[in-house]
Amino acid sequence: MKRLIEKGLMFGNLIRVDSPALVDRYNRALRHLAGKTTALSEFHIDLSGYSPEIGDELEDPLYLNPNGCNRQFILLSTEQKDAPLLNAQFSMSRSILRRFINDNAAQLFSLTARDAVAGELENSVYEMSTPARLFDIRRITVVADTTGNHIAEAEKLAALIERFRTEPDGWWDDVLIAEMIGLAKKTGDVMRNPVRLTSTSYEIEDFWTAHFGGVYVFRSVAHPAAIAAGDRAAMGGLAIKYVFAMAQHNEIAKFLELNGLAEPIVAARGADSAAILRQKMDFILVEAATRLGLETGAGDRTALRGVAQKLGAALPEAFLGLAALLRWVETGGQWPRIDSRHPAYFYTLRATQGPNRDLVNMLLAELAPLDLRQLFICHKELFYRLYQTWPEPKRAYVADFLEREYQIDKAGARAALFGAEPGMDDPPARPARDIVDMVGPWGAIARGRQ
Repeated sequence: MKRLIEKGLMFGNLIRVDSPALVDRYNRALRHLAGKTTALSEFHIDLSGYSPEIGDELEDPLYLNPNGCNRQFILLSTEQKDAPLLNAQFSMSRSILRRFINDNAAQLFSLTARDAVAGELENSVYEMSTPARLFDIRRITVVADTTGNHIAEAEKLAALIERFRTEPDGWWDDVLIAEMIGLAKKTGDVMRNPVRLTSTSYEIEDFWTAHFGGVYVFRSVAHPAAIAAGDRAAMGGLAIKYVFAMAQHNEIAKFLELNGLAEPIVAARGADSAAILRQKMDFILVEAATRLGLETGAGDRTALRGVAQKLGAALPEAFLGLAALLRWVETGGQWPRIDSRHPAYFYTLRATQGPNRDLVNMLLAELAPLDLRQLFICHKELFYRLYQTWPEPKRAYVADFLEREYQIDKAGARAALFGAEPGMDDPPARPARDIVDMVGPWGAIARGRQ
């Protein structure tokens, strides 16, 4: 993993904490949340305030995420909103924390100027002993305050001020006035500068969790389902009608089609489908070559064409399917018959624009894991896990490619592959259904086969 760290592909964009004042604030917050402190004088933190260095020091990578259930956080700065979230156990944790910081930016900026803000993503579920507990998660409430309880005391002061204004004898209540003055010394002028977090509760319907081998839950769609990356049989009875295993490609394809969650890359508006297909083919060739011990040379397209020639009849079916689709895109001719039974099928799809875009692209990355770029962008947890199993030539190729082709323009690469980023406030509406939507990704022939 050292290569990934050096290239900024792992632990990148973390916030450096190296001043004694910030370290002291962090320790006060950490003691408040977990009863622990760090002896480090400098370290890096992610969006939630988790530090990989402190995780190593405490020998606990979940020191801010007990039971992997209710994520705790420490905010030293609103700049943390642009940092990644490490060791994510739920897909919605990062989006909720970012929305919380954006929705309360002015208040949090004021609070973190003098103290750390510590809190928790509370979902009323405190342990994950059975998969059924996943379906008790409906709403996430962000509970937060400074280590000096500025928010709680400001709310208390506001209530006292209201009593002072409304009670007939408030002007003569010396005890009330003294209490107000004492709190005001800590909170400041809460009338001119109110200290109140206004947006702290978020409804959750669809998400991914790392628990139980990985589970995708879709409840907001017309035809709800759960998709288990682990043992489907071990899921037991769940509060949802359909539960699919990751290997049930036909059922998952039908689920995506019925709910309008995916679209073929060749029909995606604004996508350079030929370039995307070529790159996917390159990734599949690299996997085949390294598995068979073939040299990939410089790893560029010319060298990989030589690999394809060496493989000949041993070329993977997924590669041949994408090649047929590329011929149709570039030269016309016969439309390739690729249905969900074909190894290339999920490599030809991307998520439609909508509130579940990122979650569906995460699912597609797991269904098409040889697309190394999509896997890295959409499902980093799985990428890092698989990276450790790859042979050294493939590790070197992947790290060099991502540094060269993705790191230099992350936003541009994501837009080219998946379309414009959805807004933080309002989820984008689904585009009007066109002929591809109505007949399915591969037309009437593929639907008839299914």
